[in-house]
Amino acid sequence: MANELDAVERSVLPNGLIVISERMPHFRSASVGIWIRRGSRGEPAERNGISHFIEHMVFKGTERRSCEEIARTMDSVGGMLDAFTTKEYVCFNAKVLDENFPVAFDVISDMVLRPLFGEHDIDREKSVVFEEIKMDQDNPETLVNESFLQNFWEGHPLGRPILGTRETVGNFDRDGLFDWFRRCYAPNEIIISAAGNLEHARLLDLVHAQFGSLAPGADGYHPAPPDPCPALVVRRKRSLAQAHVCLGVPAFPVADPRRFANALINNILGSGMSSRLFQNIRERQGLAYAVFSETISYHDTGLLSVYAATGSDKVERLVRSVIEEFRRLKDEPVGEDELRRAKQQLKGSMTLSLESTGSRMGNRARQEIFFGRFYALEDTFASVEAVTVGELRQVAGELFAPGRVALAAVGPLDGFQPDSALLAC
Repeated sequence: MANELDAVERSVLPNGLIVISERMPHFRSASVGIWIRRGSRGEPAERNGISHFIEHMVFKGTERRSCEEIARTMDSVGGMLDAFTTKEYVCFNAKVLDENFPVAFDVISDMVLRPLFGEHDIDREKSVVFEEIKMDQDNPETLVNESFLQNFWEGHPLGRPILGTRETVGNFDRDGLFDWFRRCYAPNEIIISAAGNLEHARLLDLVHAQFGSLAPGADGYHPAPPDPCPALVVRRKRSLAQAHVCLGVPAFPVADPRRFANALINNILGSGMSSRLFQNIRERQGLAYAVFSETISYHDTGLLSVYAATGSDKVERLVRSVIEEFRRLKDEPVGEDELRRAKQQLKGSMTLSLESTGSRMGNRARQEIFFGRFYALEDTFASVEAVTVGELRQVAGELFAPGRVALAAVGPLDGFQPDSALLAC
């Protein structure tokens, strides 16, 4: 049987830019992404939000195209154009029919190489981002998560919002945007990843034509790891109809060998309708409509968290129930049948998440960013299958050790006074 990695090719330009492709000849589409290996955690406090703001601004026009021409060019070939900013990278991506790939590549290359950063556009986009910030503040789930992260990673860039604040965004100007742009969008900070019905040699030709003459930038970005803080934060907001709660513990970096056990613990705990949290808190006790867990991993740290929303008179009962599930995972071995279901569910979700050219393009770029190598899906499956009941319990003991649980709650919380004893597991 052919190895899926046979379809993956990687090249490095003399200026340090990395080019990755995965050929998928049975598709009629092709996706391409330009990945900048510095996200919001690379920003100093006074520039918080600048990575996200630049992501917005490159859509406002380049030296070759107006904002309208960017949109019209992509629409004329039925393509999709998008971008997003995370804590550790920024991505500009496009998806088109394979025959229109050169058009899509020309558009996104133009955007990340020649943005105008017009003064009037900057002022207008500040207003847009201010509204985006207000939208997040009006969303209680986002609000409690941002409050949790700000205190969990207190004083560290990972605890700051990707959008920035009204104060920091309000201070952005054209000179500052160009300064940050030149620093972060150097070729040795860029990965270009593509997947679909395309040839690596042809992709390389396109990349060389657009990026080959660029000089590399200084290699001085070495982010400091955070020191997690098990804080307890209560924000009373009587205008909300429910109390929104986030609990979490420090987890593992993205390349840590314990990541597979961590993923299975998350799956068993709160991923899906058969999870322990859903079955206990929603189905048996009726404490919440929404309850789930998730795990986030970075280069040097990670987080496993639980979110739930409930009535103000049920918050303490809800928190005690979540802590009890933490304790069960640490103190009691998971049954073989439950572990088997979790493994099958995890492998199924992994497979389904890679069923498009866009997802394959993103998967290879992230593997380059975090691992510096590529993994076949079957290799990942083998690592999932290798996790034992004993390893699961050992990792759960590390995750849910005493003094590691943090909490944030937002809403009508009169009478709710959490302390370290409540979170002891």
